[in-house]
Amino acid sequence: MDTDSTQISRFEIEQEPSPKKNRRALSQSLTRVFSEDYNKTEGGIFDPRGERVTQWNKYFLVAALISIAIDPLFYYLPEINEDEMCMDEDTSLKITLTVIRSIVDLFYAYHVYIRFRTAYDAPSTRLLGRGELVLDPFKISQRYLKRDFALDLLAALPIPQVMTWLPFFDNSEMMSTKISVLYFIMFQFFLRLYLVFKLTSHITQETGVVAESTFAGAVYNILLFLLAAHVFGACFYLLAIVRQGMCWKDVCNLEEPACGERYFNCRFLDEAGRSSWYQSSNITNMCGPGTDFFEYGMIFDAVDFRVASLDFFTKYSYCLWWGLRALSSRAEEVQASTFFAETHFCIVISLTGLLLLAMIIGTMETYLESRTEKLEEYRIQQMDTEEYMRHRQLPHEMKERVRKHNLYKWIKFRNVEEEEILDALPSDVRRDIKHHICIELVRRVPLFEQMDERTVDAICDRLKPVICISQTCLLREGDPTNEMFFIMHGKLDSYTTGGGKTGFWNQCQIGPGDFCGEELLTWALDPRSTDLLPLSTRTITSIVDVEAFALSAEDLKFVATQFRKLHNKKLRHTFRVHSHQWRTWAACYIQSAWRQYKMRKLVRMLKAKEDYNKANLNEQRMNKARIKEAGISLHTKSGKGGEIFESNDVIRTPIPKPKDPDYLD
Repeated sequence: MDTDSTQISRFEIEQEPSPKKNRRALSQSLTRVFSEDYNKTEGGIFDPRGERVTQWNKYFLVAALISIAIDPLFYYLPEINEDEMCMDEDTSLKITLTVIRSIVDLFYAYHVYIRFRTAYDAPSTRLLGRGELVLDPFKISQRYLKRDFALDLLAALPIPQVMTWLPFFDNSEMMSTKISVLYFIMFQFFLRLYLVFKLTSHITQETGVVAESTFAGAVYNILLFLLAAHVFGACFYLLAIVRQGMCWKDVCNLEEPACGERYFNCRFLDEAGRSSWYQSSNITNMCGPGTDFFEYGMIFDAVDFRVASLDFFTKYSYCLWWGLRALSSRAEEVQASTFFAETHFCIVISLTGLLLLAMIIGTMETYLESRTEKLEEYRIQQMDTEEYMRHRQLPHEMKERVRKHNLYKWIKFRNVEEEEILDALPSDVRRDIKHHICIELVRRVPLFEQMDERTVDAICDRLKPVICISQTCLLREGDPTNEMFFIMHGKLDSYTTGGGKTGFWNQCQIGPGDFCGEELLTWALDPRSTDLLPLSTRTITSIVDVEAFALSAEDLKFVATQFRKLHNKKLRHTFRVHSHQWRTWAACYIQSAWRQYKMRKLVRMLKAKEDYNKANLNEQRMNKARIKEAGISLHTKSGKGGEIFESNDVIRTPIPKPKDPDYLD
C-alpha cells in the first residue's frame, strides 16, 4: 500500500454512513478500499466487481458483436455493372452502414470513459487474486494509459466511415486503391475481435460463465460460427471483384497498350478512349463465365451467377450461404486456383472451420449430456423398480400406483433431490432459500398468521416438501401421528372410520392453506407430553395430486420448546378455529345441546298438560302414550311440590372432546 494513501480506520468501516457532507469527505480521503467496503464511498469511481460494471460489460459485449458484424458489410460497397464492364459503388448501403457503425462507435467511446473510472486491485495487497481497490482517479488513469488505452482508442475510431467517405476513395481512378482501403478495414475488425475475446475472458473470470446455461453457451458458439461465415462470405465477394478486375486488366493490356484502371471505373465511361476501346473489345466473352482465358478458381460461381451485379440482400444471402458451406466442409468443397490469395484464403477457412466445429460439437455435446444424464438416471431407476416389483410379485394395482408416483415425481422435480442440494449449502444460505420458498406458502396457513417472523423462519427451515398422487393415504385413524402436513396445492379427503363404535360419521375436504395432523401440535405444546406419539383421530387421503410441506414430530417439538410464544391464548383460539378436529367436536356439541334443549322443552310442555288435565284419566293416558312415542321415560317423584321429571343436564356428544393441553399463557 502506498505511503501517501490514507488507510481506513476501523471506526470508518464499521460506522453507519453519516450525512452527505461526511460521506463526501470520506470518499475524498479514500484512495484504497476493499470491495466489501466500497459502498462506504460516494463518487464516480466504479467497482470492477460491482453490478453496474458487470451489466455494462454484457451490454458492451453485445455492441461489440454487432460492430464486428457490420465491418465486413463494407466489402459489399463495390458492385459491377455487367453491361459496361465497370465497377461502381452502392451509395445507399454506404450511408446506412455509416449511420449504424457510428452509433455502435458511441459504445466504444463510452467504454473508454468507463475504463478511466473503474477501480483496480492493488497488486501489493492481493490475496487469492483480489485485494484492495485503488480509488485514486489519477492512478487509475495512469495505469489505463500504460496498458489498454491505445487498443481501445484504435478500436473506437470510425475508420471505415472516414476512409470510405474520403475524396480519394470516391474519385480514385485506380481499382486497387479502393480495394486496399477496404482491406485496411479488416485491421480494425481483427482488433475488435481480439477485444471481444478479451472481454469474454474477463466476464468469465468475474461471473464464472458468459452464458447462464449450457444451451445459451451453445447458441453463443453457433452465433460465432455464423459470424465467421458472414466474414468469409464478405471476403469471398470482395475476392470475386478483385479477380474480375484482374481479368479485365489482362484483356485490356492485350487489346490496348495504353489501357489503364480508369477504364473500369463507371465514373469515366464517357471518355473517348474508353468508349472506342469498349466498342471493339472482346472483354465480355473473354472474362465471362465460360471463358478459358482466365482461371477464376473458387470464385467461378460468383462470376457464373453474376453475384456482384445483384441487389444487396440477394448477394449477401448467397455469400453467407457460401461461407457456411465452406466452413462446414472445412473448405473441402472449395476449388481454389493457383492464385496466392485464394490458396491461403482456403487454408484459413479450413483451419477456422475445424476450430469452430470442434467448439460447437463440444458445447452441444455437453448440453445434450446435461439434458440426458437425468433422463438416463430416471430410466435406470425405473428398470430397477420394475425388476423389484416383478421379483416381489406385486399386484397390478400396486404396480400402477408405484409407476404413477415415480412419473409424477419426475415431471415435478426431474429426479432432483432438493434436500441433498440444500444440505450441501451453508446454514444461512439454506435458511434464506427455505424462507424464500416457503414463507408465502406458510403464511397462507391461518395458524401461522399469529406467529412472529422468527418463529415462522424456524418452521420454514424445518419444512420438507412432500408430493403424493391421488388415492394416497397420508394419515390413518388409530396410527401414530409422526408428521404434520401443510397443504399447498391439491385436495384431500378427511374422514373418520370408527362410525361403528361411536355411532358417528364425519367427512370433509381440506385444500390449500389447510393443515392436518393437529394432534401432533397438541402433543408438542403439552408440557406433560411423553415420548409416545399421539394417535390420529382421522384418515387423510388425497383426492388429486397434492403438494405439501411436512413438519416432523421432532422438529415441531424443538420449535415448541425453543419458542415459548407458541403457548398463548390467541394461538390456542386460532388453532381451535381452524382445526377440523375441534370444529367437528364443536359442531357435535352444539347438535347435542340443541337435542337436549328440545327434549327438556317437550318434557316441560307435557308436564304442564298433565297438571292441567289431572282429573281426566284419558288425557293422562294419552300424554303417557305421547311420551312413550317420543322415547321419553317420565318418572314420578314422591312428596308434595316435587318435580315429576328428572332432567339430565350433562350434554353427551357422539365423539369425545379433543385433548386440550395446559398452555403456558
